[in-house]
Amino acid sequence: MAWRISRLVGGLVAAFVAVSGAQAQTRDKVVFGLSWLPQAEHCGFFQAQATGIYAAAGLDVELVQGGPGVNVAQLVAAGRYHYAMGSALTTLNMRANNVPGVTIASMFQKSPQTLVAHPDQGITKLEDLKTRRVAVANFSRTTFWAWLKAAYGFDDTQLRPYVYNPATFVADPSSVQQGFITEDAFFLGQALGKPPVTLLLADYGYPDYQTTIFGVESEIAARPQVAQRFVDATIKGYASCMTGDPKPAFEAIKAAMAEQSLELSAFKVAQMKKYELVTGGDAATLGIGAMTDERWKRIFDVMSEAGVYAKDLNWRAAYRLDFVNKKVAQ
Repeated sequence: MAWRISRLVGGLVAAFVAVSGAQAQTRDKVVFGLSWLPQAEHCGFFQAQATGIYAAAGLDVELVQGGPGVNVAQLVAAGRYHYAMGSALTTLNMRANNVPGVTIASMFQKSPQTLVAHPDQGITKLEDLKTRRVAVANFSRTTFWAWLKAAYGFDDTQLRPYVYNPATFVADPSSVQQGFITEDAFFLGQALGKPPVTLLLADYGYPDYQTTIFGVESEIAARPQVAQRFVDATIKGYASCMTGDPKPAFEAIKAAMAEQSLELSAFKVAQMKKYELVTGGDAATLGIGAMTDERWKRIFDVMSEAGVYAKDLNWRAAYRLDFVNKKVAQ
């Protein structure tokens, strides 16, 4: 009798292992392109991967880092990525170029985009910068810079090259440059010896969504349940970063990008919480990842008035709301 029980138990264990292995092998593959090098702003994606949230959702997710010269919209359109990270303007740009891009979630309710100035220069508000030279990256000149010109009267004669090196900014007290609310005080504050003046453009009306999930129509239509599970799991990852222990994400980010120290990641997530980038706005009532028709209309109206898009662009085709606003992590 004992040997029969032993064989039965052994058979059950073998069956369990086989089923578990089969489930792992049949997880749906998702290749997701990050819009930049791994950093704590991406914590929800890394947290969902590191803590098994994606795996529990039946997903095998590969996070591919971005960086200078990586055009994630082109890679999504070419089928290299299933989905990628962008902003509302990413899929509006795709639609303007007859590419069927669709945004299906937004992890940041505010753009973290800033303009940064030296302290003790009499700068307290955005209007104070209208006579200053401003270092702006080329790709930003058709996004927030176009908005600044239309909404606040900034002029292209103010533009200076953005060199991705804080030394140039630190050396010139009159200089102003683009930045991010998540890191300005950490890097420039250390270099200056005191916090810089940081103006969050979202607080002045810049409407763009940021840290979005987007794909193309054909991929979304072919695997809508995969898209839903990926959005839901990512929302849970961001909720875990905001209210739980984000160290699994921090460790994964540091492993992928050694320059992203645990101290830096902790600072960035603290800024994300302070400025309610993830949990504020419509996310406060609709849940993380929220988007609305009203917000998308405002984004398009503002940017079309700035001359970025034709007034007759079918902007509604650039997004879908049926994957979000479900209070998944609340």
